[in-house]
Amino acid sequence: MNTSDLELFIRTADCGSITAAAGLLDTSPAAASAALKRLEKQLGVELFIRSTRQLRITAEGERFLLHCRQAIESLEYAKASLVEMQGEIAGEIRMSVSSDLGRNMILPLLDEVMDGNPALSVQLSLGDSLADFYMDRVDVVLRYGQPEDSSMVAFQLTEVDRILCAAPEYLERHGAPQTPDELLDHNCLLYRLGDQIFNQWEFTSKVSGESESSKKVKVNSNRICNDGDIVRRWAVSGKGIALKSRLDMFADLKAGRVVEVMPGFRAKSTSLWLICPSRKQVTPAVLLLRDRLREKFQHLLGSESVC
Repeated sequence: MNTSDLELFIRTADCGSITAAAGLLDTSPAAASAALKRLEKQLGVELFIRSTRQLRITAEGERFLLHCRQAIESLEYAKASLVEMQGEIAGEIRMSVSSDLGRNMILPLLDEVMDGNPALSVQLSLGDSLADFYMDRVDVVLRYGQPEDSSMVAFQLTEVDRILCAAPEYLERHGAPQTPDELLDHNCLLYRLGDQIFNQWEFTSKVSGESESSKKVKVNSNRICNDGDIVRRWAVSGKGIALKSRLDMFADLKAGRVVEVMPGFRAKSTSLWLICPSRKQVTPAVLLLRDRLREKFQHLLGSESVC
């Protein structure tokens, strides 16, 4: 049984289209259709119900799909293990990363890792929506916040504080807020995930001698986006005040494009995690990536390494 036929079957099931699957695998729709028919003949079952308007997977196809995914994953892991025995890290990492962290920090690190391991390949998905490991075909996700699903394998990479920041020119025009209540007089740049707009910001005082009581403020904004990198760009261009991870703003802070605001108060910190759906996805390549990420974040933030 040809492994390329199995890969085509998986892609067709994911896309719901032979033409779309053929495009992903750089083959023609006619050749893809012939390969699926060849696979069905070998198995003795119909994998898809075809009509002029729709392609639908059969019950037999659903059952075979589960085992087919496992077989392809096992084969990829076996090939990577053989190359590792020869002193190289190999295989493919299918990775999902949030937009701003991916563009501004992870891309150069991936280049370094791949330059040192030429047998390694990467499929990268950028976006702030939570990835679906099954539908999005990813092996590993890099996200802020501890995963709620305890069945997943999660590696904490670092603790990150969240900061208020704005461009110097914005503060020159509008002044710098000193307390959470003063944020009500400012334009606060907001992030949206799905239907939720994160417009309620919470702070605790950092002033010596004051209690640790928290203060929540529902801020105002004329700019809301579901892409965290756009929120960062708005802050850099002087459109308002943003509440962001220090990692996301690290280069901008260092270059002076933004400065920290309201130093007497702190927002709740967050943590950064590398998440796999199961132990099968924890390959030598993923472990290498985990270690390199920890080294990078420890260097940038000056924090202790996290196990």
